[in-house]
Amino acid sequence: MAQYNWPPKREEELMMWVEKLRAFAQRFGPVGYIALLVLITLIWLSTGFYIVRPGEQGVVRRFGRHVATTDPGLNYRFPYPVETVDVVNVANIRRAEVGFRTAATGKAQGILEEALMLTKDENIVEVQVLIQYRIKDPALFLFQVQNPEGVLASAAEVALRSSVGRMRIDDVITERRAEVQAETQQFLERLLDHYNSGILITEVRLQVADAPLQVRDAFHEVVRAREDRERLVNEAQAYMEDILPRARGESRKITEESIAYREERIRRARGDASRFMQVLEEYRRAPLVTRERMHIEALEEILPRSNKVILGQGSDSGILPFLPLRNMPGVASWERKEPGAPSAGGEKPGGSTAASERGRATPLRDFSSVRERQ
Repeated sequence: MAQYNWPPKREEELMMWVEKLRAFAQRFGPVGYIALLVLITLIWLSTGFYIVRPGEQGVVRRFGRHVATTDPGLNYRFPYPVETVDVVNVANIRRAEVGFRTAATGKAQGILEEALMLTKDENIVEVQVLIQYRIKDPALFLFQVQNPEGVLASAAEVALRSSVGRMRIDDVITERRAEVQAETQQFLERLLDHYNSGILITEVRLQVADAPLQVRDAFHEVVRAREDRERLVNEAQAYMEDILPRARGESRKITEESIAYREERIRRARGDASRFMQVLEEYRRAPLVTRERMHIEALEEILPRSNKVILGQGSDSGILPFLPLRNMPGVASWERKEPGAPSAGGEKPGGSTAASERGRATPLRDFSSVRERQ
């Protein structure tokens, strides 16, 4: 509020000015009195000019009643005591603290009477909140509410307690802090608008939301245990999501392999049954020939894998009727070579087992003689 030191406070100064003006008026007569009156009036009217800086607004009062709000720049109003002007900064961001106070040294000190609140699950939580605001209507801020800063602090505490009282302590401390801030700001704005306070809330920020100091350590242990439980659950969920697709894929693979094996066995059995029916048909037409052919095919399949040696008649009359060269290391290495490959001595590996080869040919000749006799 602009203040003016008129009339002068000191009686000596006032009497000095009166004597000077009286001497001036007596010197020029009635014209002097008129000129003096006009000069005083011009000086008085010139005091009505005032400047409003950027980010400020002027509230003009006429005999104490609000009549206008002026914008930044050079403005004019009727001089005191007809009109007065109050210049208010509407761009500056101000702050209010609930649950703590910041000292001149910058250190915050808790106010337990404001910070301790009751939650929905009947637990006590310590909450400290910082409120940032600015003035959106300077006339309402100055004249509608007495002590607007005190009204703001009380309304903020009411809004904060209302928001905290509808939540559990875990939600206030960990999971729903942002929701507490949003609900507190909305409730506080409704209250201030209802009071016509002219205050605009720009931000509500939780500084501290924790259990009381006496049980804080134990509560933190509980919170950490819950976090570990959630972590283990998430790890188990991730392991399940990893192992189940693999198990499903392995199961599908085994199922498909089983189906393929079943189809293979069925087709092989059908082929064997069809071949057996064809052999049976041939056997019915020529039993002896079919029986001999089947016998020969079976021997041709079995004898190459057999180590049996057949000696002819008269072969046991010599000094060394049979020399088992097959089990010797050198012969075994020759047998692993390709057929027809020359050995170190220039002989073929098959020469050392000529007796056994001749012995193997004996049953075939016997079967041919049997077939001739038949």
